Amino acid sequence: MFRVPAEPSGSLPGAWRHCVGTGRIELALRRDYQDSLRLLQREIGFRYIRGHGLLSDGMGVYRPYEWQGTRRIRHSFTYVDQVVDAYLELGIRPFLELGFMPTELASGKQTVFWWHGNVTPPRSEKEWADLVRATLRHLIDRYGLDEVRTWPVEVWNEPNLPDFWQGADEKAYHRLYEVTACVVKDVDPDLQVGGPAISPAADEWLDRFAEFAAQRDVPVDFVSKHAYTSGPAQHVPFGTHQTLAPAQDLLDQFATPRERLKGTRLAELPVHITEFNSSYRPDNPVHDTAFHAAYLAPVLARGGDHVDSFSYWTFSDMFEEAGPPTALFHGGFGLLTHRQVKKPTYHLYAFMARMGPDLLTRGADHLVTRHPDGRVTVLAWAPVDASGQTPSRHRLRLSVPVRDAREAFVRRSVVDEEHGNARTAWQWMGSPRSPGPHQLDVLHEAAEPGRQHLRLPVEDDRTVLDLTLARHEITLVEVTPVVEEAPEWWDERRLLGTGPR
Repeated sequence: MFRVPAEPSGSLPGAWRHCVGTGRIELALRRDYQDSLRLLQREIGFRYIRGHGLLSDGMGVYRPYEWQGTRRIRHSFTYVDQVVDAYLELGIRPFLELGFMPTELASGKQTVFWWHGNVTPPRSEKEWADLVRATLRHLIDRYGLDEVRTWPVEVWNEPNLPDFWQGADEKAYHRLYEVTACVVKDVDPDLQVGGPAISPAADEWLDRFAEFAAQRDVPVDFVSKHAYTSGPAQHVPFGTHQTLAPAQDLLDQFATPRERLKGTRLAELPVHITEFNSSYRPDNPVHDTAFHAAYLAPVLARGGDHVDSFSYWTFSDMFEEAGPPTALFHGGFGLLTHRQVKKPTYHLYAFMARMGPDLLTRGADHLVTRHPDGRVTVLAWAPVDASGQTPSRHRLRLSVPVRDAREAFVRRSVVDEEHGNARTAWQWMGSPRSPGPHQLDVLHEAAEPGRQHLRLPVEDDRTVLDLTLARHEITLVEVTPVVEEAPEWWDERRLLGTGPR
C-alpha cells in the first residue's frame, strides 16, 4: 500500500491543457465543430487551439485582382473574423500557424491533403510579407494589441517532410522563417514568433535552426515540434493499423528540444509540442479505444515536466485531411466523434480537468491532487503494454489523507472496455456508418463513465482506497470529508415503519 503524503509537493502543471489541435481552421465555420468545441470548453477548458490553413485558399485571405491594367492584392478577413470570434466566445485563443501558401502566391503546384493545401514557397517574398503583416495588423485592430500579444505565431508546419514543404528544403524554410519572423516583430516587437514545428525523428533540424537563428540574429520566442509513437502504416480500405512504441517514448520526445538546445541561444525558451498523439494517421482505430486513454494517462500526468505545452491532435473528428470520414467511428484523431460522442481519451482529459491544483504525489499508475476545499482526487490507470499483452486486472492500494472527518464520501468514475466506451456499443449495434437519432442517443448514453458512490471509514486522518482496475481502465476517484447533517432520529431501519421504536 502506498501512503499518499498529506502535504503537497508543488502544483500540478497545466501544460496538458494549454493547447489542443484542430482540423484546418476553416472547419470552425460549421455548426458541428462549434457544438463540439463548446462541449469541450465546458468540461475541459483548453486555453489555445492550433490548426492548419489560416492562409490557405479556403479562408480567402489573399485575393489578387486587376484594376486599370494593374495587378493588386486585397486581403480579406471575412472568414478569419468569424473563426476567431467563435474561438474567443468559447473561451479559447488561437495559437496561430502561418500556412499554407495561397495558390496564387505559390511558386509551385504541390499540395497536401484532400483539401489541397499548397506547400511550396512564395513566388514573391514581398507579397508573403505583406500578407503576414496585413493579417497581424487586422487581428490587432479587431482584438487589441494586448490580446494578440498573447497569441503565439508559429511559422509553417513540419517543413522537414516533403509532403508539407516542397523538397523538405531546409534553407528555403529558414528563409521563409526569417522573412516571416522579421515581419512579425516589425508589426509589434512583443508578438511571439517561433518554430520550426518539425515532425518526430528530425531533431537535427533543431540544432541547425538554433545555428541559423544565431548566425542571422533572427527572432525566436519559442521552439516547437511534434511527437508521435506509431510505426509504419498497414493500410486497409478506409483504415490504418500500426505498431506503437511505449508511451514513455512520447515523454522522451518531449524532452528532446531542451536536451539538444543546451548551450544555444534558444536553450531557455518555452517549448511547445504543437502536435502529439499515438498514431499520426487520422484513420487508425486505436484513437477510439479505451486502450488509448490508459496509454496516454502517464503522458498527461508527467508531460509538463518537460515542456510548456503539449497539444493533443485533435479535439474533434471534424477533420478532413484524408477526406470526409466514412463512418462515425473511423479511427479519427478527435477526442469527440462527429455529433459529440465522447471517446475514452476525452474522459482522460475531463478527469484531468477535475484534478486539484495541489500535487500530492505521482506514481507509475496514479496521480493524486487536492482541492482547496480539502477534496482529494485520484486519477489511476491500468498500465498498458503496447504489444497487446496487458493483464486483465490491476490492483492499486492507496492510503489517502482526509482531514477532520470520521468518514469519507467516495465518488468513482470508470472508463474501460465496457464503461464510457461508445465504440463498444457501436460495434454491438452493427457498426452503423451513419447512426440514426435513436442510435445516437444510445451512443451518447454509452459514452458516459460508470459511476460508483460509497463511504469509507477514516482513521488517524486517513482512509484506504483499494482499487481493482479492469483491463485498459482509467478511473477518477474523488474523496471528500463527510459532514453528517442527517437528524439524530433518522434510522434507515424504520424506512418502512417496521424498525425499532
